[in-house]
Amino acid sequence: MVHCTPELKIFSGSAHLSLAQEIADFVQVPLGDATVSSFPDGETFVRINENVRGRDVFIVQPTCPPTNQNLMELLIMVDAARRASADRITAVIPFFGYARQDRKDKPRVPITAKLVANLLTAAGVNRVLTMDLHAQQVAGFFDIPVDHLFAAPVLIRYLRSRFADTPLTVVSPDVGGLKMASAYSQALGANLAIVAKRRKSAIETESLYVIGDVENKNVLLVDDLTETAGTLTSAANILKRHGALSIYAGVSHAVLSDLALERLKTSQIEELITTNSVPVRSSDACRIRVLQIAELLGEGIKRIHHDESVSSLFQINEQKN
Repeated sequence: MVHCTPELKIFSGSAHLSLAQEIADFVQVPLGDATVSSFPDGETFVRINENVRGRDVFIVQPTCPPTNQNLMELLIMVDAARRASADRITAVIPFFGYARQDRKDKPRVPITAKLVANLLTAAGVNRVLTMDLHAQQVAGFFDIPVDHLFAAPVLIRYLRSRFADTPLTVVSPDVGGLKMASAYSQALGANLAIVAKRRKSAIETESLYVIGDVENKNVLLVDDLTETAGTLTSAANILKRHGALSIYAGVSHAVLSDLALERLKTSQIEELITTNSVPVRSSDACRIRVLQIAELLGEGIKRIHHDESVSSLFQINEQKN
């Protein structure tokens, strides 16, 4: 009996339509026709305007701000596809909101990342494709397959060309990001340093001291996510006081608030390098370089569709373009 691969369909919610279109262009399929709108009372309405019966459906929707709106929209789109008899539904979530609420670190608090995983599964998601989860154990919260990609290959390819003649020291802005910073330092052949910090509130951190030599060095701060830019700008200040020359920052997800743009405008960071996993807000006063991840996610979608391995997309050290 010959097994026929079902037709691939890519749909998008309203969170990041341009990224979904770029992914569809890379995969060489038309972006699916769906209506996503809101009723006057704020309820989300979804209608899929084409046949998805027996199709392999991918729904692109980062759960960035407005987080609850975008998450609910994704759940409703999944339900619509499931009730329209899609063969398989993959949620493509370039930025996974609520990933920081991954453990019960205080009494009587939720583990919201697990709740979101349960909601997606209950809605009818068969598989998840995501990128740079804040805590990798979140992938284990799902009882369905999760393909967890990394932005590092995209960022490192740019960094190698951008700083080909400029030796860098890679710095983790906190102890928790040491593993990521170590991977970047190895891939770039750079030294490694760490900034120790203390969190004063949800939007404010204080950098305490630097472990490693940054004097008269060009520095690259790396992190998975910046929202208020407090950690990055605080780390940049102390690095400058320790004699760093030029300071750059590379982050996978730049979910920039008004406060972040204000802080970056007056910070010691010369350039913020990030990806378009979410729509990136820009400002003339801030130098922000946005790298495209449509090819990375598109390649992941193609391999999932054809039941091929996606593990080679995880590797960073071997890619020395």
